[in-house]
Amino acid sequence: MDSEEDAPPYLRIAGEIRARIVAGEFRPGDPTPSTRRICQEWNVAKATATKVIDTLRRQGVVVTVPRVGTVVAGADRARRPPRTSGAGLDRSRIVAVAIGIADDAGLAGLSMRRVAAELAVPTMSLYGPVSGRDELVDLMADAAFGEIVYPTDPLDWRTGLELAAGLQWDVYRRHPWLPSAVSLTHPRLLPGMGRFAEWTLRQLRGLPLDPSTRAMVHLTIANYVRGTATNIELKAELDQRTGLSGGAWLRLQEGVPGPRLDEFPEVASVVAEDPAFAVDLDALFEFGLNRVLDGVAALVTEAAG
Repeated sequence: MDSEEDAPPYLRIAGEIRARIVAGEFRPGDPTPSTRRICQEWNVAKATATKVIDTLRRQGVVVTVPRVGTVVAGADRARRPPRTSGAGLDRSRIVAVAIGIADDAGLAGLSMRRVAAELAVPTMSLYGPVSGRDELVDLMADAAFGEIVYPTDPLDWRTGLELAAGLQWDVYRRHPWLPSAVSLTHPRLLPGMGRFAEWTLRQLRGLPLDPSTRAMVHLTIANYVRGTATNIELKAELDQRTGLSGGAWLRLQEGVPGPRLDEFPEVASVVAEDPAFAVDLDALFEFGLNRVLDGVAALVTEAAG
């Protein structure tokens, strides 16, 4: 079993806050530490602080009260796991827990057993609300896309497509496992992803493009964003594992075994100009997106005749 030190940061912090509730530092009805306070006290990012609050809420330790905020539900609930059976377990709760696990450990770290353990329920109790891991991943992806808030103001087609791509990129940034869970060729008709496709295609209304071409434009942009986003998780893993920039990593590999960098003069010139060369994925996303949209603009001009 993993030690407390090996637990993800958000779980460790949630455990510390729960212990403080049990000790009486926070009493039933008291406001819980805010995400800002958690960020400051534990020196973590806002995303981690948000997962702390979400974990405590799922565990029944805290509750959200309208017009008040998040408060302590009661020290007696903090002392024990929120459930000992699957009774009343709903799909949205399972999905929320699974997303938290995947955000921390990737899809490779996601299993029905691990979701059940965090919910403190028998593993088999999950096989009612969901049919299995494959369906769970589909539902997680749809819930992630369901986080998107769309503007209501009318937009010109290029601004709309640029915004759609940015919203998709932001979701992938929040959930680095998501690109590998999305299929462009065999999508499921689910609310979150369906709404994203519908809103994006709506930005193309009024253009001199037939439905098939509009679909190709949407899929081309969505595939560009997804393809670029597949690097997010791997880059984070390699950054942490190597502690090296792209340029330093290339130089370290020279002849170990393999060719030397000077055998590829164009690559060497880039590294020579910037020895600490590192790919900024956000900048790469913006650069490539503008080139794709330039191509769409040319297509629209050609179709307009």
